[in-house]
Amino acid sequence: MTERMTPVPAELGPQVITFGCRLNHAESDVMLAHAKAAGLNNAIVVNTCAVTAEAQRQAKQAIRRVRRENPDSLIVVTGCGVQVAPDGFVDMPEIDRLLGNQEKLDPQFWVPQMSDRVVISDIQTVREVAPHLVSAFQGQIRAFVQIQNGCDHACTFCIIPQGRGPNRSVPMGELVRVTSALLAGGTREVVLTGVDLTAYGEDLPGNPTLGRMLRRLLNHVPSLTRLRLSSLDPAELDDDFFEVIQDPRILPHFHISLQAADDLILRRMRRRHLRHHLISFCDRLRALRPDAVLGADVIAGFPTETDAFFEQTRSFLEDYRIPFLHVFPFSPRPGTPAARMPQVPGPVIKERAAVLRALGDRLKEEMFRGLVGTTQPVLLENPRFGHTETFVPVFFDSPCPQEAVGQVIQVPIAGVKEGVRGVFSGGVS
Repeated sequence: MTERMTPVPAELGPQVITFGCRLNHAESDVMLAHAKAAGLNNAIVVNTCAVTAEAQRQAKQAIRRVRRENPDSLIVVTGCGVQVAPDGFVDMPEIDRLLGNQEKLDPQFWVPQMSDRVVISDIQTVREVAPHLVSAFQGQIRAFVQIQNGCDHACTFCIIPQGRGPNRSVPMGELVRVTSALLAGGTREVVLTGVDLTAYGEDLPGNPTLGRMLRRLLNHVPSLTRLRLSSLDPAELDDDFFEVIQDPRILPHFHISLQAADDLILRRMRRRHLRHHLISFCDRLRALRPDAVLGADVIAGFPTETDAFFEQTRSFLEDYRIPFLHVFPFSPRPGTPAARMPQVPGPVIKERAAVLRALGDRLKEEMFRGLVGTTQPVLLENPRFGHTETFVPVFFDSPCPQEAVGQVIQVPIAGVKEGVRGVFSGGVS
């Protein structure tokens, strides 16, 4: 589970601790801007995740730690964990304010004089995505743009629809406006994010698909030269998508919501793809983008998963060389159908998760070593760090010139960073 503290010194303003997905990270930037604008300079926000029970536990642990270390700060807790299971947070004395997922993006709930400690509305009644706050992102070299929120599907393991509500998309014109403003403000790379990215447009007039939206965005914002996509559902991708991803402005790192690669487990998960859909997606993608590098979300130890079912998933990941793995040991969530299925023993789940993580590390190392001796275009994010087009982290032994930050520079790759954290370079060519 990812935890990120937005790097704002306490004496200079509010801080945000973020758990979970890229959308949560994007929304943390919006909340940070709201807190700054409201003058909540001594506030610490914890943006929780609900994807696993472990995520909830880690968030509560962080809240207690934050209160011990910051006894006089205003602690605001929000996110999917709060939306899905508010009772688990209401009784925590460390928390000063609890906000639901809809309220956290509304500036009226960030005023200092707010009297209500708990404000959590019914997310299932929401039909629009909260307005984007462009100023929250301006000046960032890489910026996240939310194109949709919510999910209309019912995977048996997932509680996120209860935390995010129904699928709702940002109109294409608004995305063009937001992206143009970001680029004018200094952003060099835009990452499109959402809960169910590939469901984009199903609720909009004319039902524009993700592929159609991407084409319009690229056509109307010619200054957009680096566009990334967050997690994709292979069941929802059409010909428009595969046509537009041939545009080199869409960067060749594609993350798929895979979860498993055994048909019976996928059916029990109530996913909409089967193994042959994954094979078709990977084959077609790599035929059109030979430079593509893949990532995937994978669940280890889903209920009823036998050794043979697990091997189907492990072998698929190895055969298709998918190095960037987000491995989730299965954790039953109360209220989901999977919680009522026959469970895999905890030690077995832990062992299978370790096997998948080790596989990911090996595949990453092999990919990283293939870059050694080459020169790669890298977007420099600070004087000592950047990412390649395939999202490989690049570390520099000595700092690059400050004026190069925010630029795409040609970097000779010298070796693999210890712990398979990325690659490193001795300098800039």
